[in-house]
Amino acid sequence: MTVDIKPEITLDDLKKIDIRCGTILRVEDIEASKTLVKLTVDLGETEPRTILCGLKEERQNPYEIEGKQALFVVNLKPRKLFGHISHGMLFDIGYEDGITPVLAIPEKQIPNGSRAG
Repeated sequence: MTVDIKPEITLDDLKKIDIRCGTILRVEDIEASKTLVKLTVDLGETEPRTILCGLKEERQNPYEIEGKQALFVVNLKPRKLFGHISHGMLFDIGYEDGITPVLAIPEKQIPNGSRAG
């Protein structure tokens, strides 16, 4: 598969994105949505964050990621969807290429809240 590389960005552009490791504590169905589930994620902060993501059509069992560490974009503007507010984005691999996405995960357990980059 050959896909064009996106236009160049500067290092300053890249530094604007805050990507952190967190543990997925819970996956819950959002019944009103055909695609979204609600993740409760420990990012090393005082309170866990709610992050919505479209796993229902991507995975046969979206609950299988509970307990796993993954990478999250944590400085996106919050969005309200189906009555829930999402405070970030799951950073996965494959969706843009039309393949079943997989989690971007650290090679070993690291502290929640650790920054990528």
